[in-house]
Amino acid sequence: MTDLNILTICGSLRADSLNRSLANTLPELAPEGMSFTDAPSFADVPIYNFDIQSEGGAPPAIKAIGSAIRGADGVVIVSPEYNYSIPGGLKNAIDWLSRLEDQPFVGKPVAIQSAAPGMLGGARMQYHLRQTMVFLDARVLNKPEVFVGQGKQKISDGRLTDPASRDVVAGQLAAFASFISTGG
Repeated sequence: MTDLNILTICGSLRADSLNRSLANTLPELAPEGMSFTDAPSFADVPIYNFDIQSEGGAPPAIKAIGSAIRGADGVVIVSPEYNYSIPGGLKNAIDWLSRLEDQPFVGKPVAIQSAAPGMLGGARMQYHLRQTMVFLDARVLNKPEVFVGQGKQKISDGRLTDPASRDVVAGQLAAFASFISTGG
């Protein structure tokens, strides 16, 4: 397998979130040759407004995220579920990214993961995020899916520790490597 540079976008802005912990665990579960880089932060990006876009273009953070997506072999989005959907900050960043001239998600391989304290592990967020990625013409890995339910029992000290969940994540990352390499 060729070396693969994967961009990780975490939908949670909280430093100690379950999803940040899941994202931090990816390098140790990845197949050989897969490396990870965190996307630039979207924490200070203003809410999307066409007036802002038409006056000054996209914010620098969005341009940096767009460049990082374009430069990556694939993107793993690890995000919590807020109110049965995509967290507002992540959705806002995606809305801004969708307005860039050279739309970075077109044809880009994307894998989705989520962790949550509840039983469903962020499933409803993933459904909405998949819909958004379809509109942006991303190539989303459909299976295996990663939903870390009851995340507070499976994540400790900033790492995913549950053996069964680790196996599922490792399996998805191996499938993602193949998906990228073969044009999935």
